[in-house]
Amino acid sequence: MTRHGKNNTASACYTYHERQQDTKSGGYGTQRERLGKDSVKPFDACCLTLQPCRNPVITPDGYLYDKEAILEYILHKKAENLKKLREYERSKKKKQKELEELAEAERRSSKEKFEENQKLVKGKSTEDSSTSASSSVSNMAAGREKKLPSFWIPSETPDSSKSIDLKKPDQTVYCLMSGRPLKGKDLFDVFFTPIDQVASGTSSSSNRTEKYMCPVTHDALSNAVPCTFLKTSGSVVTTECVEKIIKKDMMDPVNGKKLKESDLIHLQRGGTGYASTNAVEASIRKPTIQA
Repeated sequence: MTRHGKNNTASACYTYHERQQDTKSGGYGTQRERLGKDSVKPFDACCLTLQPCRNPVITPDGYLYDKEAILEYILHKKAENLKKLREYERSKKKKQKELEELAEAERRSSKEKFEENQKLVKGKSTEDSSTSASSSVSNMAAGREKKLPSFWIPSETPDSSKSIDLKKPDQTVYCLMSGRPLKGKDLFDVFFTPIDQVASGTSSSSNRTEKYMCPVTHDALSNAVPCTFLKTSGSVVTTECVEKIIKKDMMDPVNGKKLKESDLIHLQRGGTGYASTNAVEASIRKPTIQA
């Protein structure tokens, strides 16, 4: 705890700054940190590998992936879901077999009780060995010793999963970012237009980090510029170009094809570090001191 008397304040209350210092040093309470520009990925980076895409593809929700990475992820998830489905089917068959065995045991028990009652009605003796064995309370009588689990033989040990009802696993593959169902046929190839540094008058030794531009307005694309993907040509243009130029006649300026509203996909940006663009604060919740 910080010493209140040594802080530069004449207030007698426990200030917000002192509380933040105590929270940070003590490790209790919710700790918040402001994210910088280096903490967000570039707009042309894969959402899986966080590296620049070699063969970029985009989902219907506007998230960019590297084609190799996202297809490998889909195949891995399908194999994992298939494994879970097989486990569920084995568990279902095992449970069905147990139910059949219980039904058979109940039927056999009912039959034995019926025969015993018939013997009592006819006045026969109930002290014979077979009847005494069946009416015995011992766990080793009437063949019950075969049903007892063994704690020394691995194949005969009790199974704790008998009481667990497994639910049928979902076979759908979901997008990591949007959480919606994702299929390989829903991915669209993206073709970025590289910046011609000679034509734009920018030398290769400059400090500019922009690599791509809008094919219509030649504006550089970055996290600070909202972008839109055109399905008809696979090009990425600025959203301002869509609003001011493309939406007037709804025609793709790259190949001249007609556009529909569903052919425009807003490209999700990684972030710029400014609160006006996206959330730039991260918080972690830790245990609190309770009186």
